Amino acid sequence: MALADLDTSVGHSFAAEYDGVMIKAIQEVSGLKFDQDVIELKQNMPDGKYVIKKLPGRRKAGEVTLTRGLTSDNSFEKWVEASHFGKMGEARKNGAIIVFDYEGNALKRYTMTNAWPKTLEIGSMKAGDTAVLTEKLTITYEELTVEGG
Repeated sequence: MALADLDTSVGHSFAAEYDGVMIKAIQEVSGLKFDQDVIELKQNMPDGKYVIKKLPGRRKAGEVTLTRGLTSDNSFEKWVEASHFGKMGEARKNGAIIVFDYEGNALKRYTMTNAWPKTLEIGSMKAGDTAVLTEKLTITYEELTVEGG
């Protein structure tokens, strides 16, 4: 049963996939947003009043950050390596963040076009710390679209 109009999804039911491959054990997704330029049209009206009108401009490309626990899976490193060595045909991928409802049905799909890894950051290491070591992959994309809802 799908969510009713007044129901909402929960923030822990999501997945990430790139070129049809699910990225395992993602803990957090941040920075997913739609953004565009704002154009200011400044003009004098026929009655002499000065007005500023704001108009929608071009869409902006964006970035999203995926965080997961550090494991032996080296898919992030391989992807970063491809972009660092300029193998952009290999590095550019289409991907999506998928949000699920309570029953595991896809509720929304945020699709990123021509995405590639910008940075890979390993969490801080501290002697005696009991926190999980993480890796954060920042992915830049050219276009973001949403399906579902």
